[in-house]
Formats: sequence, C-alpha cells, structure tokens
Amino acid sequence: MPDAILRLALPSPLRRLFDYRAPTGVLRSALQPGMRVRVPFGRREMIGILVEITDHSDVPAEKLKPAVAILDEHPPLPPSLFKLCLWTSQYYQHSLGDTLSWALPVLLRQGEPAEARQERFWQVAPGARLDDPRIARAPKQREALTTLAQHPHGVANQLLSKLMLNRESLNLLLAKDMVKAEVRRHAPSERHERWLAQPELPLNPEQRAAYEAIRAGFDTFHAFLLAGVTGSGKTEVYLQLIRETLEAGKQALVLIPEINLGPQTLARFEQRFNARIALVHSAVNDRDRLDAWLAARDGEADIIIGTRSALFTPMKNPGLIIIDEEHDGSYKQQEGLRYHARDLALVRARQENIPIVLGSATPSLESLHNAYTGRYGLLRLNQRAGGAQQPRFLRLDVKSRPLDSGISGPMQQAIAQTLAAGQQVLVFLNRRGFAPTLLCHDCSWLSECPRCDARMTVHQRSGELRCHHCGHVERVPRHCPACGKVDLRPVGAGTERAEERLGILFPDFPVLRVDRDSTSRKDAMNQLFATIQRGQPCILVGTQMLAKGHHFPRVTLVSILDADGGLFSGDFRASERMAQLIVQVAGRAGRAEEPGKVIIQTHLADHPLLIQLTEQGYFAFAEQALSERRAAGLPPFSHLALLRAEAHKPGQAEGFLDNACAEAERLLAEMNLGAIELLGPVPAPMERRAGRYRAQLLLQASARAPLHRLLSAWLLVLENMPSGRQVRWSLDVDPVDLY
Repeated sequence: MPDAILRLALPSPLRRLFDYRAPTGVLRSALQPGMRVRVPFGRREMIGILVEITDHSDVPAEKLKPAVAILDEHPPLPPSLFKLCLWTSQYYQHSLGDTLSWALPVLLRQGEPAEARQERFWQVAPGARLDDPRIARAPKQREALTTLAQHPHGVANQLLSKLMLNRESLNLLLAKDMVKAEVRRHAPSERHERWLAQPELPLNPEQRAAYEAIRAGFDTFHAFLLAGVTGSGKTEVYLQLIRETLEAGKQALVLIPEINLGPQTLARFEQRFNARIALVHSAVNDRDRLDAWLAARDGEADIIIGTRSALFTPMKNPGLIIIDEEHDGSYKQQEGLRYHARDLALVRARQENIPIVLGSATPSLESLHNAYTGRYGLLRLNQRAGGAQQPRFLRLDVKSRPLDSGISGPMQQAIAQTLAAGQQVLVFLNRRGFAPTLLCHDCSWLSECPRCDARMTVHQRSGELRCHHCGHVERVPRHCPACGKVDLRPVGAGTERAEERLGILFPDFPVLRVDRDSTSRKDAMNQLFATIQRGQPCILVGTQMLAKGHHFPRVTLVSILDADGGLFSGDFRASERMAQLIVQVAGRAGRAEEPGKVIIQTHLADHPLLIQLTEQGYFAFAEQALSERRAAGLPPFSHLALLRAEAHKPGQAEGFLDNACAEAERLLAEMNLGAIELLGPVPAPMERRAGRYRAQLLLQASARAPLHRLLSAWLLVLENMPSGRQVRWSLDVDPVDLY
C-alpha cells in the first residue's frame, strides 16, 4: 500500500494546497481532515491543516518532504466550522490556509494543545490534623491548613493569592504529606435548572409580536430583521429569546460591533442569566480566548458574546445567532480575509439550520432590501419601551453664521438651557483631535502628511500633528515651514478643540470627551460611563463611539456639529452612513421620562435627504435611497468586487491593473459571461497613503453567479502575472468602502 499523502492548507496567501508525506509510524486510519500538522516549509516549520488524504501527488515522490508531526488526536475544528471556512474561502476568493488560520485562536495556530487548561489543585491529605506536633511552631503552615480544610473540593492554583495562601507553606506541608496536590481539569460548572437570575421585563404588544414570530421559527433556519427605533427594547427581545434557547439545552451566539460595548452587554447578560458566558474579542488575551473557544466547542459555554471574529467560534449545540447593530461598518474586516461577519453569520445559520436575528434602529439598505423582497422576516418596533418619547429634530442653518470652534450661537444657548435644567448634553463631532489641520495665515501653507494625500490633524495635548490614515507623527511647528512666519492657525474643529472651548464657555460643568484617544487606556471607558450614569449635569463630547448602543438616561439634548460631510462625498454609501449616524446619536436623547431634542448644524438645511430624515424618519429616507440605488444600478441591486493595488512608484499599480483589466475582458469573451462591467482602473480616492501609490479596478455585475465564475478564473491568471510581483494587490468581494 503506497504511503498516504497529506494535502495541507498552509497559512499563506497562495490559493493552493501543499503535499507532504505522512510522518513515519502514523497509521492512515488515525488521520482525519481538520487535524493540525507541523511541516517543514523552506527554512522554517509551519502548522497547516489537513484538508484531504490521497495516494498520488503531482510533485515527484523523491521531492515530497515528510511532515514533522500530527498535533491532534481529533480535529480541533468541528466539521460544521470547517465547512463554513471552505465556503468563506471560495466566496471571498481567499486562500483556504489563511481562512482556517483566521478561524483558529492564536495559540492553536502556534501548536498549543486543543484541550482545556489543566490546573493544579491543593487539598488537605486524609488524616492530617491541626494539632500535629510537626507544625506546632509553624503558624503560617497551620493557617494554610485551616484555610484548605474549609475547601474540601480543593483550591485551584490561581486562587491561592485571593485566599491569602502562601505557596512556600503549602510546599512544606506537601513534603510532610499533610496536603496533596493534583493536576486536573476545571470541572465545568453544572447547567442550571433555573436560568433566570432576575425576572424578565414585561413585553409591550410590538415586542411580544416580534418575540412570538421568531420563537415560531426556532429549530430551523429563518432570518429576521428586527428594525426597532432606538430605545424600543430590542435587547429585551434578545434576552427572552436567549432564555428560550438555553431552556432547549442550546447555545446562543451574540455579535456586537464594538469592543467597548462588550463589558456593558456582558453586565446585562450576567445580571439576567445564571449562565456560563464567554467573551471573545481582540482585547481578550490569547489564553483566555482559547479557553472561551474550547468552552464553546465543548458545550461548556451557554452564551458567546463577541465582535466580528467571534463568528468563527465553534458551538456544540448551536441554537440562535443574534447580530446587534447589524448596519455597523465594523462587521466588515478591512484587511487580510475581507469577510463581512453579518453576511457570513447568515450562511452559518443556514448551514447549522438555526434562526438568526439581525437587529438595528437603522438597518443597512442591503438588509432592508432583503426584508422587503421577503428573504428576511421584517419585524418593526416603532414605540420606545417604557413610554419614552421620540426625540424632536431641529435643523439649524449655519450658513453665514459665525462659528466658535464649530459651535454656533443658538447651539450655545440650547446647551446652556439644558444644563441649567440639570440635564446632560451630548455634543457629537465625527473627528478626533484638536483641529483637522494647521494653516499658515500668511502664505496658506497646510500641514499635509508627507506619506499620504491627507492633512495631518492637530493634537493639542501632546503637541503633535498626526496622520489618522498612516499614523505618521510630527511636532507642531513654531514657524511656517514654507514662509517662516509664526501665524499658524488650527482650522476646523475636532473633539479636543470642542472639549476645550466648551470647558471655557461652561466652566461650572464637567466636559467629558469620548473618542479613540481618550478611551485607549484600559478601563477608561468604564470610568467615563460611571461618571455619566451618576446623572449630574455634564457635557459629553465624542465621535461615533458614542453612537453605539450606549444608554445615557439623563441626556436630553444631542447637538450634531457637522452633518454635511455625508452629503457631498464621492462614496455612494456616504449618505446612508450619515443618516445612520444621525439617527443613532439622536437615539441617545430622551430615554426616560424627559423628551429629547436633537439639533443638527448644517450648511444644507434644505437638502431633500436631510429634510426627509428629520421629518419622516429613517425608513422614509431608506426607501428614497433604495429607489435612487435601483435607478443607478448600485448595491443591493448589483454586486461589486474591487481589485486594489498599491506600489512604491507612481504608475506601477495602474500598469498592473491595466493588464488585469485586459485579462478580465479576455476571460469575459472566452466564458461568454454577460452583464459584468469593468470600471477603471482609476487612482484610489486617496491616491497616496503611507508612502504608497494606490489604484483600483471595480467590477460590477447584475447577478452574483457570473461574477464569481469570472473571479475564480481571473485570480488564477493574476497570481501568475509578472507585473503583479512589483505591487501589493488584494481582491475585496462586496466592498463596503471604495477607499
């Protein structure tokens, strides 16, 4: 019988499998797809995943290297997840090795055993007595023995310091055979009979109808879009559905857009359920992440909460997937494997045959379109829970009005009135830093980034100019680099500048800033929220971080300083994003008994989209935007793929894309595929970024299948093109931003 040949997926960008001989002494019957295998690759070793076992290879037998070792007895990836990775790799046209590597926790990629942590437990030995003469003169040992005696099941190593147990004393007791130490697995805590730790809130008729509709679809695949205005109690519907899932002995996966929402969501879930909850996101350390992953796989975690990467968490008994704030752009991964967690979650729910709920106050146009065409069940929640009123919108025309650090006079008055009434104000500005740029008043020099086609942002506190695109940092110059004069002025307003100015205008009230700079320290976010929750009058200044799902009961005025950016952008999704942001930020106002007010500063107060949004609400805006997209043949009425390229020299990226475009046209004719347009190549909207020149080629198709047939054939050609070696290129299927 010939030697078994292993076909492995290795974490490399190459879209192919690699052949190796099985390690000596390994029986063929012991090999299963999904196992991790350590193999030599060039001068180093790599860990690949076994995809199939075969008898023949295209590589001559004498050139086949043997694998070093098989790392698993059983595949760490369950078959359902393996299947999802295969689908992902094909759909997003990404190498299978890289896709499988994304799906595995870091420690498993490095070859750690795929088993739950073993831990050392200390116990009192049978027959040990406190009055033993050997410890008569050793008070610390006696104390340690007394404490251990209170824990008959043993004390884990990691809890020693909490119980004030000294390891030296324990080792001395161990030498006297008065205690024993054994290594064992953490016993999984028992599943609870009673899942609820606190009673459920009563559901209003709308919530009840939504809950019943989703519950009726349990045990099979159904997709629901839960479109509820901000504050309509979507979370309560989720919680009651999860209780149903737990009672059926199954697990629930909840995806959230932001890491910062993790602690808040976790706290709500812990208060409500006696359940084992695993938190999975990039800020969790590698060891804890592996533990959470294994607990979910082995059925020891009941609820898994996480950001987009948590989608690849295996579940032993999957029962429900919830995607909260499904419209959020952070569900799309922007480098490496460019997947969209919401879209993949739907595929996973279909493969696992379980229901999925997409929730948002401002659903994406793609999801709305799917709901209107009947692919998803549409469930609307139009009332705020607890009888709170919807906020009132006011458009404040600031044309030709003087602005003080971006804040107009009427806005200052409105803020002053709200604070005087003992309430909180939220000032929203989608720009961190002090000011977007620095300008010389004498010669109009602007602080541009030397590596990007973008302006540097002034950060006053640190006295730096920073580029938010590539991270380049410079000191703020004292003199103009062009003419040497000293009249350098910050232009425009960022969150730092607004914070400084509001602090001067309202010296009696605290001003709290929430953006990426102020919340970068661990726990900074929680401290900020604790201050806000106290309910004292204060001003919150922040970027879109504030718009996401947070609950501020005392905020009654939301002021949006600049709503115009989304109305004149080159990106067709900009107006949708702007509308979502405005509605989400507005939703933070007036949650409790106080009605909220939202004032939007704009230079385009009579823009039809803005009028529609503020007077008729998000859904009227969305229907209008969908009809515009249909007329223009843009997604969701067409399907896009974007080939990006970047190079050190100008013209290189375009040269590669020109060749790529010619190859695509040849394949279109050869395969007889119609209704696919090639747009470009064109320079990227920001042509130079981090010192590299960027260009892109857009493919637009009216149907998905022909586009994917073309992409599969095209990528094989692109990988072998000589001009592709001088450039960095990537393909983005269903791109979300065209930058």
